[in-house]
Amino acid sequence: MPTITVPHSNVFTEQWLFGSLPFEEKALALFRFQAAANSVYREYLTLLGRDPTKITALAQIPFLPIGFFKHHAVSSRSGSAATVFESSGTTGQTRSRHHVHDTDWYEMVARRLFEQTYGPLRDWHVLALLPSYLERTGSSLVYMVSHFMQASGSAHGGFFLHNRQQLVERIEKLRETGGKVLLIGVTFALLELAEQFGGRHWPDVTVMETGGMKGRREEMTRDEVHATLKAAFGLPAVHSEYGMTELLSQAYSSGEGVFTMPPTMRVFLRDVNDPFCMDYQLRHGGINVIDLANVDSCAFIETEDLGVLHGPDAFKVLGRLDNADVRGCNLLVTP
Repeated sequence: MPTITVPHSNVFTEQWLFGSLPFEEKALALFRFQAAANSVYREYLTLLGRDPTKITALAQIPFLPIGFFKHHAVSSRSGSAATVFESSGTTGQTRSRHHVHDTDWYEMVARRLFEQTYGPLRDWHVLALLPSYLERTGSSLVYMVSHFMQASGSAHGGFFLHNRQQLVERIEKLRETGGKVLLIGVTFALLELAEQFGGRHWPDVTVMETGGMKGRREEMTRDEVHATLKAAFGLPAVHSEYGMTELLSQAYSSGEGVFTMPPTMRVFLRDVNDPFCMDYQLRHGGINVIDLANVDSCAFIETEDLGVLHGPDAFKVLGRLDNADVRGCNLLVTP
């Protein structure tokens, strides 16, 4: 049997992450490292009876159920984390915890992925309507958006909790003075904004929903949400962000809820009745994610989302698997 060389952690740099090596080659190298360095993932592979040295293709890699982040410190690096991101949830739920050892790395990844899609942050005024996230600590979304505000250099960006009148006035003023305006918000808050301040015409404003009703409103399909927001604000499209506490990469949609996979992420579908069966012919299934940015935790995540692939590099999120916990970053069901 050939000896499999385990890469050292210093191999996984920004140049490696965004370089020209094929995605599969990067993923297999990261798998070999994490199978050795991540005690939780290593034990999971052992319990499955999987020998990392015999895994030579993406389809053979076992994905760690996302629930492990609730009860274990899923880490491929020794020492204390620089910060710990925590998922949202209702009272009494156990929250996922993502131990992040390098916040500079997270900021770099988030910024590069945003700018590859939307251009330099310095051209943007970033406004955020994230009440449920601001009212707790440890939100990766708040951390990311705060970094975007700082990187933009705009003195007009900011978070808005209950002062929605001021938010609307800020948007109106920025539309007059120039510059790109991004309004990123949790879905229920954007819908409440539409009810209170609808009837406007903001075709040049990028409105981006992050998902999430948190029991605040009756569930709606994504199509219904987008139609409501487009009608209220005269938008040609509603953008979306797909991210979660356990991932450091984000995927973006410029409309219709179709997310483009970034260069650091691949989405695969698994049979909902057999979590170890990844079938590349599946049209609908549970979403498995390889996130190469998760160098210091686990890059191979079995999520609790249902999805459908749209070609080789795009996907839609259809909703949550049955019996999965309702989470604050839950994305809405699409028919």
